[in-house]
Amino acid sequence: MKISIITLFPEVFDPILNTSILKRAQQKGKVEFELINLRPFGEGKHQVVDARPYGGGAGMILKADVLAKSLSFIVYRLSKKTTESRQGVSRYDKPYTILMSASGIPYKQSKAKEFSKLNHLIIICGHYEGVDQRFADQYVDEEISIGDFVLTGGEIPAMAILDSIVRLLPGVLKKSDATIQESFSIFRLPSSNLQLLEYPQYTRPEEFEGIKVPKVLLSGNHAEIAKWRKAKSLEKTKKVRPDLLK
Repeated sequence: MKISIITLFPEVFDPILNTSILKRAQQKGKVEFELINLRPFGEGKHQVVDARPYGGGAGMILKADVLAKSLSFIVYRLSKKTTESRQGVSRYDKPYTILMSASGIPYKQSKAKEFSKLNHLIIICGHYEGVDQRFADQYVDEEISIGDFVLTGGEIPAMAILDSIVRLLPGVLKKSDATIQESFSIFRLPSSNLQLLEYPQYTRPEEFEGIKVPKVLLSGNHAEIAKWRKAKSLEKTKKVRPDLLK
């Protein structure tokens, strides 16, 4: 899989992309990251990428034409590469493109799974007061939000998105079932399929500050352990995220 990121601050991604799972995923050839600096596509001597909003208001808006040029740069290179391939294909469709935006749809684990099946994803990091809506309407497939709060830019949300996707790619994690029984995965109960939070987890020592690991987890009875975990997942979901049960 390839993930291209259009951003005004590509340097902030380096520590994240070269650490832990994301680093190993690249070393295994499971994912390729491409950082596209938006600034060189800006206008004039100072490479201007933003302008004041029509109708007045505080802040600056990322320009539609500048963003379009940066996106076209990616698509052009892909088209050229495909044309030069042995197949001789002369047309390349735009990869699926998302814009990080506080007004976007809420990001969920189901969306991470959907994105992990793509061959190429482009993530655009919004900044300032947003982007020209004409660009979003013309070029963006989805606007994505990671929560009901506002950040100074889309870089941190983009990092969360790409991390959530990469860990789902086959062969990235050592144990493939590590991504199955976790929060927001589907748990099959007798009456329905529910999206629940993950059950409590324990490890050594067996006793910590007078609190012991639940006996069922030490029993070796896998059927009873599975039953306990589902019950605890349901209990935790009711307490923390009851909205998931509606």
